[in-house]
Amino acid sequence: MLLVAVNMRAAVTSVGPVLEDIRADLGLTAAEASALTALPVLCFGLAAAFAPPLSRRLGIERSLALVLAATTVGLALRVSSSTAALFAGTLLAGAAIAVGNVLIPALIKRDFPERSGPMMGLYVSVMAASAAVAAAVTVPVGDLTGWDWRGGLGIWMLPAAVALVPWVVRVRRSNAEGVRPVTLSAALRRDVLAWQVTLFMGLQSLGFYALVAWLPAIYRSRGVSADQAGFLLSMALIVGVPFALIVPSLATRGAQQRGWTTATTGITGLGLLGLLVAPTAYPAVWPLLLGMGTGSAFPLGLTLVVLRSRNVIDAARLSAMSQSAGYLLASAGPFAFGALRDVTGGWDASIVLLLLLLIPQLLSGWGAGRAAHVGGD
Repeated sequence: MLLVAVNMRAAVTSVGPVLEDIRADLGLTAAEASALTALPVLCFGLAAAFAPPLSRRLGIERSLALVLAATTVGLALRVSSSTAALFAGTLLAGAAIAVGNVLIPALIKRDFPERSGPMMGLYVSVMAASAAVAAAVTVPVGDLTGWDWRGGLGIWMLPAAVALVPWVVRVRRSNAEGVRPVTLSAALRRDVLAWQVTLFMGLQSLGFYALVAWLPAIYRSRGVSADQAGFLLSMALIVGVPFALIVPSLATRGAQQRGWTTATTGITGLGLLGLLVAPTAYPAVWPLLLGMGTGSAFPLGLTLVVLRSRNVIDAARLSAMSQSAGYLLASAGPFAFGALRDVTGGWDASIVLLLLLLIPQLLSGWGAGRAAHVGGD
């Protein structure tokens, strides 16, 4: 499970620090660059719906092995010579990661029912750590190899290939079929609590991926070097690691989690406000606050999927729904953030948009945090 976690975000966070270099090399327009940053998150939404039928057909172990194989191929493809290959590889890797996103909460519900909080925290903290490392070292690795952005991005196919080996061994040695969820029920789609969990997941992801894609560009526009801008993004991701580890464990101790959803949203708001008002006055403070807020909100969203479900089947259904619809919503974040920058000529309007979206995030988190289960109390 933790080997899968290593590969669930590095493919995304490695792009932001080299996005300007990709644009210059391939001649991408601002709209194409925005689409490139939004494509993985859009895949997370569109492909998440295929996870339940894939798991039903292959079993969860074989499905996750396929996820790692497709991720490896996609990451190799995106660093070949053409713009089409860049987008095709991003599409394939994003779709594969989407399936992994959905299956892991169901796997935790199945294999660690009494330790879902600590295991979710461990999973997300490893994912956050790998995301932070990817943001920090992509530019230096590209410089070191002499292959620029292609060398920096290409290195991330190696962890996926390495992780695939023990999963293939596990599949060959195990007779377990894994979770066999059915497709989403109409009752779940009519469930208010399910939609509140979905909206919280989607809105916090929207803000996170917009910042992952564009935070380095914001700082580079203020005169910060590419290495320093990548470091600031990495710092935001690193500071989220301990929060990802402890927040799920603490949140599961109570019957309701409304205080946690409120606190994570508020801390994110403070970071965005500082980025808007004084981005270079305290350049390290705002990424720290953003890392604390977003680094807590994502594992909290995944934990809510487990806590609001009665059993593994409900967890798989709610995971698929929250990540399919939620990531479709989130995919608008990087694109809208970049588009507003092109229209207004600055970053202020984009940051204000994220601040305004914290209001529905707060409201949906308040509803998702109540002590109840999908399908009724």
